[in-house]
This record gives sequence, C-alpha cells and structure tokens, in this order.
Amino acid sequence: LAGTVPEEPRCTVERADASLTYSLFLQRFAFSRPVILGGVTDNSAFRALCSREKLLAAFGPFPVRLSTANTYSYRKVDVPFQEYVEHLLKPQDPARLGSDTLYFFGDNNFTEWGPLFQHYVPPPFRIPGTSPAYSFGIAGGCGMGTLGMGSGRDWGLSQHQGPTPTAGSGSGVPFHWHGPGFSEVIFGRKRWFLYPPDKTPHFHPNETTLAWLQHTYPTLPLAQRPLECTLRPGEVSLGLQGTPGFPARAMGPHWCLLQVLYFPDRWWHATLNLDTSVFISTFLG
Repeated sequence: LAGTVPEEPRCTVERADASLTYSLFLQRFAFSRPVILGGVTDNSAFRALCSREKLLAAFGPFPVRLSTANTYSYRKVDVPFQEYVEHLLKPQDPARLGSDTLYFFGDNNFTEWGPLFQHYVPPPFRIPGTSPAYSFGIAGGCGMGTLGMGSGRDWGLSQHQGPTPTAGSGSGVPFHWHGPGFSEVIFGRKRWFLYPPDKTPHFHPNETTLAWLQHTYPTLPLAQRPLECTLRPGEVSLGLQGTPGFPARAMGPHWCLLQVLYFPDRWWHATLNLDTSVFISTFLG
C-alpha cells in the first residue's frame, strides 16, 4: 500500500481567504463548522527550519515522547528524536492496530523546542477566553530508502514542486475530539475526516485510520460520509505574491504556506498522512 493512499475526490470543507474578518470568523465558523483559511500567514521561515537536516542537527539527541496512534493515546514512550526519524518513521502497517503504533505529535518539551516555535506564525484568529498552545509532530510517510538517500533538505518532497506520493503512507490518528484549534502542514500531505459533535462516526478506537478508510468508509452512504479534505503546504503563483492577502516571501519560486484548517470544539476528526508529514497544531484551551 506504500504511496497508494489517495486524496479525496473532492474537498468538502469550506474555504475562506485573507479577506475573512475576525468578526465574520466568529460569526460563521468559530462555533459551528470547520474552514480552511488561505493566505492568512506566511510560514516560509518556519518551513526552512523544519527540514530533516536542520531538525536532526538541532534536536537529534533530545528525547521526544511518542504516543499510541489510537483514539485515547494512553501509552507513551520516550526515544531520542534521531532514533525516531531514522528507525521508527515508517509507513503504517495495515495489519497493525493503532494501539500498537507509535506516533510523534505533541507532548513537546517547550524548553527544548521553544526556540523553533518562536519562528512559527500562528493563525490570526482566536476564540474569546482561550489561550493558544502548540503541538508539533512528524509522521510517516517516507520509506527508509527515501529517508536514508534523500538530500536531507526536506522529507522526500521536491522543494519547488507540488507534493507527490512518497515511498510509504498511511499513518494517522483515528477519530477523536477535543477543544477547538488550527492545524497546518509544513511538509507532506495530511487527509482529514470530520464529523460534527452530534454525529458520532462508526469506528473502533484501536483501529487505524487507514483500516477505517479501507473497510468502513466504502460502505458509508454519501449522506453519512464525513467532511474531508487534504491539507498541504499551499501554492501561490508569482503574479499573486505581494498582493493583498498573499505574502511576498515564498520558499522557492512559488511556494508559501497558505492553508490552515480550523476545527471547532468537540468536532470528531481523524487524520491520515499521505506522505511523510511535518505538521503543527495550535490548540485553543
């Protein structure tokens, strides 16, 4: 199954551009439905610091806390970041349960990772009465051949081209819910599945998202399918750079990070990494 997990036929999450005001965000989305925001931030500088080479140089010996990739993530394991990248960052085994799969997302030591997070530009919107907290992660993804033989500048993706399937894919977290927040993909592609709080999806909490997509998703009537979309680093043409709503800086000739997903409080969601993905969420608590 390596590299064969597809994107959704059509993104069904609403989109908004940089003309969306804070008052309209609160009125239309903050408490009611998810939205993909385009052109609201430029994280080119942060992306440059998140290459495989630079992250290994900065954080290789530091321990990271891995969680099981199931709904409740009750088991935690600490390993050096370099060991995770070089030995544990692999495609999802379709036969392995999420409760037996380790995943790096969140539980970041802010004393160690804080200098990196200082370069991240968060989305401009907030929910009244909340404070932001970052969760950073990396998940397979690329097969070991790509990770070992790549240039080290990124995670198996061309710096100047759109994402293409890598040597492996299929990691992710099954359906769960928590408070509101934003999610942004720095490298790779992450497919999202979302249900409102009053529509509990049919899933097993220890089953992987890949297994759910293969076995449960095809049986769902169209009316029972989730909202879904693949989140990735955004693309903007050279002619739009520097115009209102589009940052002037970009990585390479036409790349900027422009897509940020907002998910409201208590919305069910599952994720599936279509490539090795580097990502960050801003939780509003």
